[in-house]
Amino acid sequence: MQKKAVIDTAGLAQAANLNNLAKPSLFKLAACFVYDLLVVLSICLVSGAVFILVMGDATHGLKRYILQFFLWLVVGAYFICCWHKSGQTLAMQTWQLKVVNQSNQLLTWKMLTKRYVLATLSIILFGLGFFWALIDRDKLYLHDRILASKIVYIPR
Repeated sequence: MQKKAVIDTAGLAQAANLNNLAKPSLFKLAACFVYDLLVVLSICLVSGAVFILVMGDATHGLKRYILQFFLWLVVGAYFICCWHKSGQTLAMQTWQLKVVNQSNQLLTWKMLTKRYVLATLSIILFGLGFFWALIDRDKLYLHDRILASKIVYIPR
């Protein structure tokens, strides 16, 4: 008896769709960035209030630096956990964007942590790594170019 090869057409169609994911427009990237800033602002307000209620005044001295580091960790936890779960933050869901590797798979915890640290450095350097998308042929941020990750547009 010969076994017939079964072709999974649904799987082939899905693979073809993954390979043809569109690059997001600069407008979508910028809009998503602004939306994420609003989310980060609210996270910082709530987290900062909790920190101050527990630790007291943090306007100077060591407490100020501890507060800044605490907020950086909380914001990092938000981004990294969202990216790990679905490849999307709240803003990315709204604008139908997703962060993936070159094989269109979700990034690992290690890669996500590196992405967050490099994005932070980019912000410290006056947003240089984000402005990189203006000149990059694939509209990638500098940290995505370095880590071989990308943001893709995933229409509903």
